Amino acid sequence: MDGELGAFLRSRREAVRPEQVGLPAGPRRRTPGLRRAELATLAQVSVEYLTRLEQGRDARPSPEILAALANALRLGPDDRSHLRRLASVEHSQQLCEGRHPTASRTVRPEVRTLLDALRDRPACLLNHLGDVLAWNEPFDRVARPLGLLDGDRPNLMWFVFADERARDHVPDWAELADQQVAELHRRRQGDPVVDAFAERLAVTVGTPFTSRWERRPVAVRASGVRWLRHPEVGPLRLAYETLDLADDGQRLLVHLPADAACAEALDRLLGRRPGALRSVAG
Repeated sequence: MDGELGAFLRSRREAVRPEQVGLPAGPRRRTPGLRRAELATLAQVSVEYLTRLEQGRDARPSPEILAALANALRLGPDDRSHLRRLASVEHSQQLCEGRHPTASRTVRPEVRTLLDALRDRPACLLNHLGDVLAWNEPFDRVARPLGLLDGDRPNLMWFVFADERARDHVPDWAELADQQVAELHRRRQGDPVVDAFAERLAVTVGTPFTSRWERRPVAVRASGVRWLRHPEVGPLRLAYETLDLADDGQRLLVHLPADAACAEALDRLLGRRPGALRSVAG
């Protein structure tokens, strides 16, 4: 996590427009957002100290300074939580032996059995790089026509950013892209494998990825609802739940129909009798 606290503060400072905090925009601003001196004044800290924080030369601000910076930057709940987490990691990293989750592609037999048991629910297993390691038949029926499972080593991040079909099939593509980058940042933990993966994406994809990576979105949603434009059965409104598996950096992604129309469409897609899938409320 070296430098993450400073980089996060800098990204949020550059995202705040002067008029949002009662300052004149001015005609001669060379950089976006607030100047360091302006944020330092708002948070009542010195410019020198703020510079040390942003450059990673001081990574242990007090809770009072964190609160002052968060208030000055008008941070929302997700950003405040992430800021506290970064500061906590910086405070405690010297007490812990460095340990990174490996990008394991090994699927435990118990997890395969669990996937097979979810015979009516599209579900897949992902590692912390977004590699799609295993999936059940319903997920295959949903995802393969989208193009997600093309190739020998399908990867959700790579599909979202590098495959143009993702934008066609996912109406809220920008939100999904933000969440994928936030997830990658959350699982980074100083892992050089994640950094190398992000660099490959940056070189291949360019701005759609790099702008988000530098902006550092933090809102990771473990559950929610996602719309898909499916080429075979039309619109699908799928609720999803994400379950982290213990100690291996892997997570189980399970989908359920979010309304009756989606349940009927999934019945057709899976070749089941109508009514076999029951939608969840909401």
